[in-house]
Amino acid sequence: MDRQIGTAAGSTAPAARQPLDDVDRRMVAELVKDGRMAVRTLAERLHISRANAYSRLGRLVRDRVIRGFSVRLDPAQVGLTTAVYVTMQIEQNAWRDVRERLTRLPAIQHFALTGGAFDIIALARVPDQAHLRALILDEIQSIPGVRNTQTQLVFEEVPDEMLLP
Repeated sequence: MDRQIGTAAGSTAPAARQPLDDVDRRMVAELVKDGRMAVRTLAERLHISRANAYSRLGRLVRDRVIRGFSVRLDPAQVGLTTAVYVTMQIEQNAWRDVRERLTRLPAIQHFALTGGAFDIIALARVPDQAHLRALILDEIQSIPGVRNTQTQLVFEEVPDEMLLP
């Protein structure tokens, strides 16, 4: 949700966001590679002052260009050795309820409402076939509004760090 700012008439309007410039884009690219990078190091790599780096970083976080900092795990190393994409067809007005239920399933890593042959596509990670069976048959297919599912097993993935800018 956009932040609101007051106007002279007392109404509210969305806060103006500053467009990203080349330095902002380079900053984001550096932080995508290493979100734990010290601001001093970031400033040195971008050839800007630390004050400028702090200011830009604060703005990028405040404007939600950067939505947070996290750890990227190797799923297999933490025991999630089975990955699947689950496509779903849902009842026409069920999106909000289905979305709410999917957000509560820890195995679901990401999902999106899509157009085309399927309404939702979800990436799920589980330890093994037994957990996959339970996820699909007991959890996802029991969600009211889910009409049918198809499951595509992932055989191999390109690590996300290979896809970074």
